[in-house]
Amino acid sequence: MLEWQKISGLLCVFGFVRELRPSEPYITEFLAGPWRNITEDQINRQVYPVGTYSYLAQLVVVFLITDLLLYKPLIITMGVTGIIVWSMLLWTTSLEALMTLEFFYGTYMAAEVAYYTYIYAKVDKKYYPRVTSHTRAAIFAGKLVASILAQLLLNFDAMDYRDLNYITLATQIIATLWAFGLPKVNQSLYFHRKMYTADTPALPQADSLEIATYDGNSQKGDPFPSVSSIVAPTLSPGKLLWTHFRNAYTNLKVVQWSLWYAVGLCGYLQVTAYVQLMWKDIEPTPDIAWNGAVDAIFTALAALCALVAGYIHAGRLESQASLLLLAGLSALEGGAILLICWTENIYVSYAGYIAFGALYGFIITVAGAEVARYLEEDSFGLVFGINTMIALIFQTIITLVIISEGGLALSTKGQFTVYAFYFIAVGIIYFTAVVIEYFIRKYRKNNE
Repeated sequence: MLEWQKISGLLCVFGFVRELRPSEPYITEFLAGPWRNITEDQINRQVYPVGTYSYLAQLVVVFLITDLLLYKPLIITMGVTGIIVWSMLLWTTSLEALMTLEFFYGTYMAAEVAYYTYIYAKVDKKYYPRVTSHTRAAIFAGKLVASILAQLLLNFDAMDYRDLNYITLATQIIATLWAFGLPKVNQSLYFHRKMYTADTPALPQADSLEIATYDGNSQKGDPFPSVSSIVAPTLSPGKLLWTHFRNAYTNLKVVQWSLWYAVGLCGYLQVTAYVQLMWKDIEPTPDIAWNGAVDAIFTALAALCALVAGYIHAGRLESQASLLLLAGLSALEGGAILLICWTENIYVSYAGYIAFGALYGFIITVAGAEVARYLEEDSFGLVFGINTMIALIFQTIITLVIISEGGLALSTKGQFTVYAFYFIAVGIIYFTAVVIEYFIRKYRKNNE
């Protein structure tokens, strides 16, 4: 086995085990159950929002210290906070304790950036596409197995909602122990960059701030490494961060697709965070809650649609065609969310959620690929981290405005209606932008 394959395999085991959380499809059923004296309204307005605020507040710090601390400590931290979260779920009962563990859940989610970026510091760039697919496949596989396991255990009365948390706690302990065995990282992009000696081949003359002009062109066997990897060490970490940020976000295409990526991710996070409350509202006391089965289908279809999107997009769609496609699919996402909330039939709501997951898996893959198309290699992690932060800012604003008691305090059905028209509005805006751009181009061409 090659070294990069070994490292990828070790990380994927961690990702898979971490995602074995069978309690997650039923977390609302558990919190609203007899084990805690907490109402659904408190869960909606006082508990879940804390996780959103915590995730946003910690993501910026975690993103920077991940590079500074060389990834592995943050992966271990992610496992430790998972142990804290599920220990508190099992052995505390008060509302205050629940809000406190939501803070740690924000840490748990924010530290996930270390899992996704660790591999890029350990393998050669030519393996990036393959290791990216490996790490994401491990996540999908873990979620799929966890959802199926949860459904089977409940259907056969082997466990109740609370007992599922014991399995999740065990997997977080195993994942944490496994994380200690991951190979350590010796260099990173910003704070621990590789320095070159006098033996490094002479380079073409370049301004150290014009990294994007040359980066990404070197291949195995070229006499020169990519310019950014050699020029970058002449810049301080702060200046290099600013250079990558400036080069990315002064590109209108990056801004255009990054905005959609952030808007789409925001809506996805909000829908998946609160959908169990919507189902609880439709059917308060189900004989059998099929959340696990629905989550399994949701995950499988999202993964399949992501693969299809990658195949269709690869060299087959122009940027404008991609944008027009996403505008239409965004509106369909809104329609799927209306199915979730404008029905009294739980199975119709399940179908709407599954359709939403399939559409999202396709769209976010295309949006991510379009962002990556216009980036220099070394700024991938930075740009996608910033886009995630923007998504969380949007999510926080939505939470404050439509969920919190200081805002509109809409019912769960009202909240999902807003999410539906949010996606429909995004589709209309981007469709309008494509049409306007088309006529502007046509006008300029006719006047040349």
